[in-house]
Amino acid sequence: MRFVRQARRVMPSSTTLATGVALLSVIACASSTSQMTSSSAAPVSISRIADAGPPNPDPRVGLKPGLYDAGIATWNMKLVSTTPPTGQFLHSTNSDLAFTGHYAIQGNYNGFQVWDITDPAHPVLTKGYFCPASQSDVSVYRNLLFVSAEGQGGRLDCGGEGVKDTVSKERVRGLRIFDISDISNPKYIANVQTCRGSHTHTVLVDPKDTADVYVYISGSAGVRSPNELAGCSRMKPSDDPNSALFRIEVIKVPLANPEQAAIVSSPRIFNDLVAPQHHGEAPADKAALEEARAKGAFIVNIPILGEEMVMPPRFVNPMLDSVVKARGGTGAPTAADSDALREALPDLIAKMFGANAGSGPRPGPTQCHDITVYPAIGFAGGACEGYGMLLDIHDPEHPVRLYAASDSNFSYWHSATFNNDGTKLLFSDEWGGGGQPKCRATDPKQWGGDAIFSIEGNALHFQSYYKMSAPQTSFENCVAHNGSLIPIPGRDVMVQSWYQGGISVFDFTDAAHPKEIAFFDRGPINGTRMEDGGTWSAYWYNGVIVSSEIARGLDILELTPSPLLTQNEIDAAKSVHLTYLNVQGQPKYTWPPSFALARAYVDQLERSNGLSADQLKSVRQSLGSAEQASGDSRKTALTQLASQIEGDANGSSDAAKVHTLASAVRDLAGGGM
Repeated sequence: MRFVRQARRVMPSSTTLATGVALLSVIACASSTSQMTSSSAAPVSISRIADAGPPNPDPRVGLKPGLYDAGIATWNMKLVSTTPPTGQFLHSTNSDLAFTGHYAIQGNYNGFQVWDITDPAHPVLTKGYFCPASQSDVSVYRNLLFVSAEGQGGRLDCGGEGVKDTVSKERVRGLRIFDISDISNPKYIANVQTCRGSHTHTVLVDPKDTADVYVYISGSAGVRSPNELAGCSRMKPSDDPNSALFRIEVIKVPLANPEQAAIVSSPRIFNDLVAPQHHGEAPADKAALEEARAKGAFIVNIPILGEEMVMPPRFVNPMLDSVVKARGGTGAPTAADSDALREALPDLIAKMFGANAGSGPRPGPTQCHDITVYPAIGFAGGACEGYGMLLDIHDPEHPVRLYAASDSNFSYWHSATFNNDGTKLLFSDEWGGGGQPKCRATDPKQWGGDAIFSIEGNALHFQSYYKMSAPQTSFENCVAHNGSLIPIPGRDVMVQSWYQGGISVFDFTDAAHPKEIAFFDRGPINGTRMEDGGTWSAYWYNGVIVSSEIARGLDILELTPSPLLTQNEIDAAKSVHLTYLNVQGQPKYTWPPSFALARAYVDQLERSNGLSADQLKSVRQSLGSAEQASGDSRKTALTQLASQIEGDANGSSDAAKVHTLASAVRDLAGGGM
């Protein structure tokens, strides 16, 4: 989240711009001994998901703080490696991830780093490309790398000196495009400037268009001056049909000539929405606000969150200095200067967010935070501040809003994830913007987590909430953030980042009853004060979970077998191999025929009691015998087994899964391994 707008002459425009952008970057994207639990790789009895849960007491509670020596707690997963940032990327925020081949590309507010993760235990830095901009979200397609730029300091020439002028032709806010044909030597080939910059972006590969790729831009900064970029207007659409508000941008990139990339449409998917209700502050936040207010802190109301927040001194002080300069004064700000700033702040904030000063309901969101496209089903999920949207993307240049869901338990709709068959859509809520502790023991479980919806026709139907269960300290920024599906066949399983709340893996196959099945967590960065850190993104890619740690670098983890997730299920997930991955361009997972896949379905039938113990034993023995055979003998054994399993489906309480197992065995008989 970012905002930019000047209320009155109590502060110069340049300060308002810089402070506004910086302030909402904060609202974006007890010491103890180290503890660890681990799972053995030995065979384990299979448990029903509903009957199992995290260890009690939870080892994530009370972990020792530290930057690189914090206490660690794991359950059903293991940390394979941690690789700290170096050089110009040290002490700069690590952001999102994209993958191509055996490389992980990690965004950073100073550019991006390319990691060779061929050996997950020893990632190797292939290239660190210095090119500052917030947030530097990254995506790839073939030989192209796309990088978001939104803040005021990003330069067209990638220089590190920033841009000090309020209006400047040297500033880049939009999308940078690199040629990574030689990934060790990226070449900056083009940029597409937008009126609100690119906080995030989404690459859409249209199955019907092989010549182009599309990029949806979600820009949440204030509208830049038309003197900097022609055509930019911050007026309401009713007053200016070309307003940069209440729209997203669609960029078309010709693959043969990517330097010709340009905006081709600006769909107004927010029309007619009004501001939703918000839940306000939690009890701990209210107490902290009153304490700060009593001490004379500057407190502002953030309309899109429906909450008040304390402005940190690093934002207040430059604004006060500007008040002094605006009246022609020198020296320290006076009490009158403080009063002038307090008086100006409400109007300033309201205008920054486009608050409706007239009668009637306040308008709804003017942009999305993130959009996840799922081309295989023709839908996209728009996480759009006050709403979660279902979009039709069959025409990639003109996405159409089909449904918009609101929820007073949600503060800031942040990101979206479909399940693999496209029947569910999960939204995350970045309550507090990612820079605040929102996983405290007193925080409601319905706030700052996920909402799971079923997709029925063109509508969304709420099913349940999910939130990482371990309470975190007041010194740990923690809230739901970026995650991805794990390709466990026959189940909906997701890995998700929670900033300093760590990583949670959960099963939402039963959308009404999601259940945590694995986790990883560290102690706070600092045990006596808040310091920003934690995992920004945690994504499954070709057998491992890769996490971008804001302060600590790059983490790589693996799942370990447990009663909730067997080795066969993990092996089946590892059989899925992608050539590239942008999580916001969600792929349709398919599984090659394998004995691991068949055995994974058998394990799931044991978990659901879909087959009797004798039937399960018979199927497992037959699979083992067939695996030892070869040629026609294997084919005959598997064909006979598939017919036997089809017969077993008649009396099963989980007949659909039994038919799926039979199909997997039949595919094996056709020559799969």
